[in-house]
Amino acid sequence: MVDQRMNSILQWTIILLGLVSVILNIALISINSSKAPKCSTQPLYPPRGKHDERSLVFADLTREEYLQVRDYMLNQKELGISNNAFTKPSQNFLFLIDLSLPKKADALGYLEGKSAKPAREATAVVFYGAKGYIKEYVVGPLPKPTYIRDVTSERYGTEIPINARTVTVGEYVLLFKFLHEEVFSKLGKLMKESFDVDENKHLSPFEQMPRGVKSGDRKTWVSFFRDMSGMYIHPVGFEVLVNHEGVNVSDWRIERLLYNGQYFNTVEDLRQQYDAATLKKIVYKKTRDYGSLKPQVKPLQLPPQQYYAEGKRFSVKNNHVLYLDWSFAFGLSSLTGMRVFDVRFKDERIAYELSVQEAMSVYGSVTPGMILTKFLDTSIGVGRFAHELVRGVDCPYDASYITTYRYIDVAAPVGFRNSICIFEHNMGQPLRRHFSDFFHNSYGGMVNSALVFRTITAIGNYDYMWDFIFYQTGSVEAKVHATGYISSSYLVDGNSKYGHQVAENVLGNIHTHFINFKVDLDVLGVKNVFQTKDMKFANVSLPWMPEHRAMVPQLVENQLKTEQEAALRYNTKIPRYLHIASNQTNRWGHQRSYRLQVLSFTGEHLPESQPEERAMSWARYKVAITKHKDSEQTSSSLYSQNNIWTPAVDFSKYIEDNENIENEDLVAWVTTGFLHIPHAEDIPNTVTVGNGGGVILRPHNYFDEDPSIHSADGVYISPGTEQSCDNNRMACLAEDTCSPVLQPFTFHGFEGVMNFDG
Repeated sequence: MVDQRMNSILQWTIILLGLVSVILNIALISINSSKAPKCSTQPLYPPRGKHDERSLVFADLTREEYLQVRDYMLNQKELGISNNAFTKPSQNFLFLIDLSLPKKADALGYLEGKSAKPAREATAVVFYGAKGYIKEYVVGPLPKPTYIRDVTSERYGTEIPINARTVTVGEYVLLFKFLHEEVFSKLGKLMKESFDVDENKHLSPFEQMPRGVKSGDRKTWVSFFRDMSGMYIHPVGFEVLVNHEGVNVSDWRIERLLYNGQYFNTVEDLRQQYDAATLKKIVYKKTRDYGSLKPQVKPLQLPPQQYYAEGKRFSVKNNHVLYLDWSFAFGLSSLTGMRVFDVRFKDERIAYELSVQEAMSVYGSVTPGMILTKFLDTSIGVGRFAHELVRGVDCPYDASYITTYRYIDVAAPVGFRNSICIFEHNMGQPLRRHFSDFFHNSYGGMVNSALVFRTITAIGNYDYMWDFIFYQTGSVEAKVHATGYISSSYLVDGNSKYGHQVAENVLGNIHTHFINFKVDLDVLGVKNVFQTKDMKFANVSLPWMPEHRAMVPQLVENQLKTEQEAALRYNTKIPRYLHIASNQTNRWGHQRSYRLQVLSFTGEHLPESQPEERAMSWARYKVAITKHKDSEQTSSSLYSQNNIWTPAVDFSKYIEDNENIENEDLVAWVTTGFLHIPHAEDIPNTVTVGNGGGVILRPHNYFDEDPSIHSADGVYISPGTEQSCDNNRMACLAEDTCSPVLQPFTFHGFEGVMNFDG
């Protein structure tokens, strides 16, 4: 009995000591943690440059400016337009308001202090359903507009037919109602037995584009998917061809249907054959939710986080960014997406404009919903779908976030919080380094810390991550990565030639991704030339033994003189070094230039014999150099998708006139991308790793030496100085430890999603 009591006391003593130990450890950790000072939220040193209010010439319209333009347009009673988000196609609808960029010469004159500020103007796009055409207007000056000017013919040289319009929210509402009344309500038995659809359950639609096979067509194959997470990878094998060419719903009709690989001319034909069991039926089978992105394991440990120990080394004011030796203005177009202007390094302008132009995909399939699909995303708006970025996932937690406003297919401007992020980032490898082993023992290196300017646009199934990266070498990189859901089709006979099976009865369809960037480089001014450099092996005799010969690499240089010479097609041998060069030389007598280094894994471009090709003719070229013209502002247009056979902008015409490009203001149009053959690992989502492309603008003899040698981030260690902080801040990092000051996590990204509840 005594032994039992002693054992019990001993057990309780051990437990009590354990608890005391835990409490003491927690207290010690808390005390030690409190000793770590909070990191400064203010930069240790002021920016090297000064913010320039003149950057506002490129700034997106403010919410107030959008409203001013909208109200001014509505007050023009003779236009007879509506801003109701559910306006019918037969009415006149104010679809888009966006910044109208100033002419380049006017902007440069203002930026350089040589001329007055250009008038601030907006572009307004009206779909005249009642009249059968589309008009573009310039409205200005802002903030108090007093004039409106029709610029449709000036910009496109032709009228834009109403069938070239984007499908609006108002048209979608009518289209969904039409499908319910003309298809689903008449196929109740089939819908229930094949797809488990009833009054409380429905299928989700996804469209084929372009909408037909010739100009004037507006005939859309609508494919249907299960109403589940990641609907795009849950096809059910049911597709409907809707003719909605007329602006009145009474003129719309169902022209064909596809059910389980079998075509039917009418809804009644399908119903009768289904009821008579004379077709191959689809029997509903519940499927697992393999498209869900909800984590399948509980979160355990936080991944590494990045913070600023001595405040941020960049500064943002209005639409102007300063970062070490860099400065630039930025904007986000509803149609084309991210863009920067007046890009300067050490106060010298490198580029006037660097912008996204178009994102295009061509699909392969045997089923109609994919067999003709060629997506041109500018036609629905690349920047339109830049929603809020998630802290710590889409961008580092402590990045700077910017709210943007847009007016496209809405009744009033919509704000998208935190839709752009800016952050300085350790790229994970040294920018340069050398360890000297043989002689003069030393180590010299520098971390590759760069500024990233980012937005992510969720365009239907795909999410594109757009980065402009500013390096301390004077290089700029424009980069895109694709993620999101693949497009898929129901597995039927003959479809295996067009992709891989990725789930039960699901084919991941083969497709291309082509991305076009506009790179308006101004290398020491606007008078530049285009040069190429490469190598060849030359058979030379050795100077000290002439009788012996060797094959030795030699430099090959050329200067191209015309736009057609400088239109470098993907299916040809292209020199490896492409340069926009000035006529000024560096210390060593070489022309100061910037190199275009394209990173791409594109598939084959659509053959030029195809009638749709002219709307995407920019994709013929890896790089095309043209003489700058204000009339050649973009490589694509809002109307390319829905009037793909007669495009308002045909990029190939920029090259047909074959203008001289020597000592001219040059623009490089760069196409990058990748071929995507979907595979099992694309379920549930395509990952960004390996799925992207871009272009790096690199100084080439522009400087006399690498400018990063003057960066304070450099590290140098020689024997005996291993612990010194004089040339190595890393040696003192442990002493400078601080704890980050973090903003609370918030997310409002669902506020700006499309609403079809008309």
